Order: sequence, then structure tokens, then C-alpha cells
Amino acid sequence: MLASLQYLLPWDFSPTVLAVCGLSAVLYVRGAAALGRNGIATAAWRSVAFFTGLTLGYVALQTYFDYLSQHMFWVHRLQHLVLHHIAPVLLVAAAPGQVLRQGLPRWARQRLVDPLARQGVLRHGLHVVQHPVIALVLFVGLIYFWLTPAVHFTAMLDADRYLLMNWSMALDGILFWWLMLARRQRQGGLAVGYGVRILVLCVAALLQILLGAYITLHDAVLYDVYGICGRAWAVSPAVDQQLGGLLTWIPPAMMSGLGVIVVLRLALHDSDRRRGRSAARAPGLPIAAP
Repeated sequence: MLASLQYLLPWDFSPTVLAVCGLSAVLYVRGAAALGRNGIATAAWRSVAFFTGLTLGYVALQTYFDYLSQHMFWVHRLQHLVLHHIAPVLLVAAAPGQVLRQGLPRWARQRLVDPLARQGVLRHGLHVVQHPVIALVLFVGLIYFWLTPAVHFTAMLDADRYLLMNWSMALDGILFWWLMLARRQRQGGLAVGYGVRILVLCVAALLQILLGAYITLHDAVLYDVYGICGRAWAVSPAVDQQLGGLLTWIPPAMMSGLGVIVVLRLALHDSDRRRGRSAARAPGLPIAAP
């Protein structure tokens, strides 16, 4: 039992990861409790989604899993699948904004968070990166960039670039899925309709399928850096690359498909709500005299 627990300990301790995950957990618990005292219940499934996403992010960045991702290409691709897709989707689905804000001390909300939210520069920057075209380019472009063999080689051997790679994937994943799965149709000052979201998700899926197929079916070894670092298991470079390619190919496309289903559900929900409001505003029909 104790031997198993060592795999959950930080492999390469990062105070930043610990601070972000720990502080987020504390704020969420405080915020949910504060809302509960005001008669506003936090849905259990949202809490489960939030803490599951937070835990997956911590595991991918801080445990023995991070060591394996530096020594096996397919584990690295699994790590980025978690950071760029699975964990962000869970965090966004939890819609934790109000809960986290309530978890902050009042002085922090009034003097730090609220003024920052009103800052024109920050708001404009968010508007830019959440333009649907830019969001798509960043989301898929980061995957292509970090998987460019020469770039990937240096990132896996340089600690700072390795951290930049992982953090860029995690942060961009949250921004992208926030834009795709948000209930409201206006993001970043732009009207992001459900049809646009579906188109973006389909294009993202197609581009990831092409990249994953290229890696999987390529004859030569593209990522020989894992041979230099030493593979954690006795798996041939070709098989390691094929497994990594499949993880780049299939699960991300499935996540995009899941995103399309969620967007369609949001669209139907909004349509039903609008029809309900229209019916409520409509004048009663006159009753014909006998």
C-alpha cells in the first residue's frame, strides 16, 4: 500500500501546481458553503465534475505520471489529452465561476477580482483569444506546434520549455472549451452562435484526425527524443509512436463529437425556453360565442 502511494507523490515538485490546485479546492469548498448559507445549493454533479477535473490535472502534472510522460511518447499524448481536453471539459461543465468568487474573502473580491474583471486591457485580450477563428487556431495550432519533431525534441529536454508546453495546453484547453460549452451565446464581445461552435468543433476534430493519422501511419520514428531519455518500458519506438498517434487521432475526435452533442443540447434548451417565453407573452385566444 505504501509503495503504491509513492506514485501519487510529486515527481518534480511544482509549487505553482500545488498552489493553483490547492487554492482552487479551498475556494470551491468555501464558496459552496457560503452559497449554501444563502439558500443557493451547488449541484452535486457540478462539484464532482470540478474536483474530478482538478484531480486529473494535478495527477497529470505532479505525480509519477509526469515522469512516465517524459519517457514514453504515448503517455505524453495521454497527458496532453487530459490537460487539453478531459480536465478542461470537466472544469467548464462545473461552471465554478460563481462558487469560486464566493469563496474569496470579501476584500479580495472588492479590491482585486472585481477591478480586474473591469479592466479594459484584460477584457480586450480575452475578447481577442476567444474569437472563434483565433480560438480554433490556438487550440489546434498548439497541438501541431508542440508535436513538430524539432520543437518537441527541445521541449522534452528543456525544463522551462516543458513547463511552458504543459501550461499552455492546460490554459488553452480551458479557454477553448469555455467558449464552446458556455450556456450564453455571447463570448468575448462576439455573437458565438451554436452553429459556429459546431463548425469549429468539427474543423478541430478533422485537423486532429489528420495529425494523429500522420503520426500513426508514418514509417520513420518522428520522436527519437524518447530514445535519448530512455523509455520507461520495453516498447519499440514504432509501437510507442503508433500508440501516441492513436491517442492524438481518436480520443480528441471523440471529445469534439461529445462537444457537438452538448452544443446541440444547449441549442434545443434555449429554443424550448424561447418558445416558453413567447407562449407566456402571447395574448389569450378569444373564445368563440356559441
